[in-house]
Amino acid sequence: MIEKEIYLVWPLIDVAKTGQVDRKTLTEWVVFNGRKALAHSLTDTKTAVKQLNKLVTTVLVIITTVVWLLLVEIANTKVLVFLSSQLVLASFMFGNTCKTIFEAIIFVFVTHPFDVGDRCVVEGEELMVEEMNILTTVFLKLNQETVYYPNSVLSTKPISNYYRSSNMGDIVEFSIAFTTPVKKIGQLKEKVQEYVEGNPTLWHPNHAVVVVEIENMNKLKMAIYFCHTMNFQEWVEKQKSEMVMALKRCFDELQITYC
Repeated sequence: MIEKEIYLVWPLIDVAKTGQVDRKTLTEWVVFNGRKALAHSLTDTKTAVKQLNKLVTTVLVIITTVVWLLLVEIANTKVLVFLSSQLVLASFMFGNTCKTIFEAIIFVFVTHPFDVGDRCVVEGEELMVEEMNILTTVFLKLNQETVYYPNSVLSTKPISNYYRSSNMGDIVEFSIAFTTPVKKIGQLKEKVQEYVEGNPTLWHPNHAVVVVEIENMNKLKMAIYFCHTMNFQEWVEKQKSEMVMALKRCFDELQITYC
């Protein structure tokens, strides 16, 4: 494993941020988490395949029955005309249902935008994939509220998948007094750079501290753009709070008034 890869993987293993990882912790992360996610994914895949198998089996039984009736000459022309008329009637009654099932099958087995355990964003809301079926997907909100989405509806919506994303960027916005000297703003940028580069297990070195705009002629609105060494599959608010607290320490050291 190269040095860059170590920086990417280490924060996922060293959750307690102790700087050390024993054999037990490493084994639990590699084996337990991986096997748990794989088990959930395989279970739901089997469930979806079984449901699809039942559907296909039902269709094949109907087709086989009709063909058998024709071969043994039990069904004559009148019977076929009757069955055809019933089929046309059924197409009007269940045409939309068949369309929904077909779209759901394509979504689950072809598009397949997520797996069980993935953290996704649907319509601007963060959701955890709890269960996948042929027709519906069960999500959990951050407050553990259960949400059911029809797969035919999900197929028409943009879906962000944190698990399949690479290392993700973030932003912290803040405002300081308009009278803050330019020199202190420069010193603030230097301290932020020193903090980011001094914590390679948390942040990528690429970052930016920018002045966004002037607010009400008495505040400077600023922002820090930075990149985590992980995606947002794991809960990163604790890690983001490290950046906020480091920023506060910089303010205190430089005696910058923030609003």
